[in-house]
Amino acid sequence: MRKSEMKNRRFLDRHPCFSEQAHKKFGRLHLPVAPACNIQCNYCIRKFDCVNESRPGVTSRVLEPQEAIERVRVIMERSNGLSVIGIAGPGDPLANDSTFETLGLIHREFPGMLLCVSTNGLSLPERLSELVGCGVQSITITINAVTLETAQRIYSSVVHKGRRLRGREAAGMLLRRQWRGLAEALASGLAVKINSIFIPGVNEGEIREIAFRAGRMGCTIMNVMPLIPQAGFRDVARPSCGMLARMREKCGLYVPQMTHCRQCRADAFGLLSEDGDMELEMLHYRIGEDYCENV
Repeated sequence: MRKSEMKNRRFLDRHPCFSEQAHKKFGRLHLPVAPACNIQCNYCIRKFDCVNESRPGVTSRVLEPQEAIERVRVIMERSNGLSVIGIAGPGDPLANDSTFETLGLIHREFPGMLLCVSTNGLSLPERLSELVGCGVQSITITINAVTLETAQRIYSSVVHKGRRLRGREAAGMLLRRQWRGLAEALASGLAVKINSIFIPGVNEGEIREIAFRAGRMGCTIMNVMPLIPQAGFRDVARPSCGMLARMREKCGLYVPQMTHCRQCRADAFGLLSEDGDMELEMLHYRIGEDYCENV
C-alpha cells in the first residue's frame, strides 16, 4: 500500500475487523435494518427474533431507520469505545433502501463515526456512489468462488433487476458483479475486506485463487470463515482449526488475513470478544428514562 493510501486509511487503526489490535480496544455496532436479500446462499438461514444463536443472518428483530438512529444515540451516550457502525443484514444491505436512509441519518448526526457495510456484491456496481455519499469508508464483500461450477453449488438463485436467475446464468451474473464491484470500490478509495466461507469439498480449491486476485487488486484484508453447517450444507463437516489455519497461511501469501473474526450476528455490539445484548441495553435505557420522569 502506498504512503498516501496509508495516510488516508489511518481510520482502520480504529476498525476492529480490519485491525487485530483495534478489536481489543474498540467496539462495533451492527444495525439490523436490512431484511431483504437478492441471492440465496445454500449455507444461509436468516432468522428474525432469535436470541439463542450467534452467527451471521441472525437478529433479535429488524429495525426501522429511526429506531436504528435511536440505538446509536443510546450507545454513544453509554459507551466510549464504539468506533464503527456497520450494517450486515440480516439480508443484503444493498438490497434495502433502509440501509441508505440509516447511513445518511448517522452520517449527519455523527459525522466522525466510521461507517461500514457488508454485502454479497451483486448490487455494488449500482449502489457504490450512494454508499460513498453516505460517508461509508470501508466495505466487506463476500466472495466464495471463482468458477461457475463452484458458484452453482453455493448459490441456488440470484435476483437482479426483478428477474430470478438460476444455474450458470445466476452464477455468472453474481461473479462478474462481485469482481467488478470490488474493483470499483477500491478505485473509489474504500478499504475493502473480502470474506470467504470455507466449505470443505466444495470451494477449498478456489479460496486461494480468490486471495490471489483480491490481493493483486489491492484488497486490504481477507477473512476466511469456517462453514457453519446448516441449510443445504448441514451435512458438510465444519473445517477443523488446522484446516482453517493452513488455508489462511496459503491465502496470507497474497493478502493479509483476519484471524480474530467471531462470525457476528446482524445486531451485534461491543468488542468482538465481549458481545453485549443490545435489547437489554435499550431496556435499561428506557427504565432509566421512566425513572427520571417519575422522580
